[in-house]
Amino acid sequence: MSTAFEEHRLAVLGAGVMGTNISTLAIGHGVPVVLVDVDESVLDQARRTVKQKLRHAQLMGVLPADRPQGTLTTTVSVADIAEATTVVEAVTEVAEVKEKVLTAASGTVRPGTTLISNTSCIPIDEMASWVARPEELVGVHFMNPSYMIKMVEVIRGPRTAPAVLEAATGLLTVLGRESLVIQDSAGFVINRLLHPLINTAAMLVQEGVASVETVDGLLEGCLGHSTGPLRTGDLIGLDNLVDSLNVLYERRGDESCRPCDLLLAKVQDGHLGRKSGRGFYDYGKVAS
Repeated sequence: MSTAFEEHRLAVLGAGVMGTNISTLAIGHGVPVVLVDVDESVLDQARRTVKQKLRHAQLMGVLPADRPQGTLTTTVSVADIAEATTVVEAVTEVAEVKEKVLTAASGTVRPGTTLISNTSCIPIDEMASWVARPEELVGVHFMNPSYMIKMVEVIRGPRTAPAVLEAATGLLTVLGRESLVIQDSAGFVINRLLHPLINTAAMLVQEGVASVETVDGLLEGCLGHSTGPLRTGDLIGLDNLVDSLNVLYERRGDESCRPCDLLLAKVQDGHLGRKSGRGFYDYGKVAS
C-alpha cells in the first residue's frame, strides 16, 4: 500500500536558487524530482547544490526520518516532465521567460496535472492566459530557503479550479509545509509588503541617512525583525529583487516600487547578494 509521498512525481523548471530549494524540500520528503534547465553546466552545479542543501536540512533536523529520500533526475528536455503529477515553475521573475516555460510545460503534461508557479509578483490570472488549461494553474510562493521555512503563500487565481487548489495544498502538506491561501494580486501579500520596504531601506543608505548595518539594526532591534531588510534582500538576490520591483511598479504604478539607483548599481556591478558573495554585505565567498 502506497503512502502519500509515493503518489507524487514532481517536475521543477529552473535550477537556480529556488529550483534547488524546492527540489531539496521534495527529495527530503521522499518525492522524486525531475529538475529541468536549459544549461547542462547549471544542472551540474544544481546536483551539487541539492546535495549540500540536503546535508544542511538533515543537520538542522527539518526532514522526516521515517521515509527514504526521493530521487533527483536532471534534464535539459521539457519532454521529460510528461509523467509528472505536479509541475513547479521556478524561473526568473520576468514575464517573457515565465510565459515561454509555462506554455511549454502545459503543452507537455497530461490534462489534470497541477501547474504551480513560484511567482513572487506576477498575477496568476495573467499567467493563466499562457497555459493550455488555465484552471490547472495555481501560485505557490515558497520562501528562501524553502526546506527550512514552513509557511507558504498560496495564490488562488480567478480561474484556478477548486480541485487544483486542493491538490496543491495537499502536496504541500506531504512536504511538511503550512499553507495560507490568498486571492490573486500583483505582488500578493508578502512582496507587496516586503519589496517596497527593502527598496526604501536601500534609498536610506543611498541618501546617506544611515549605514546598511544601522538600517538593519534598527528594524531588528526596534521592530523585532529577525533579519533586517537589506540582509533579506541579499538572501533573495538583488537581481531577483529588482525584477520583482519592476513587475510591481509596472502593474501597480507605486513609486515605492521603482528600484532605487543603489539597487540598480549593485545589480549592474554583479553584487547580487549571498549567491554572488557580495551585496549589501560582503560574504567572503560565493554562497552555494
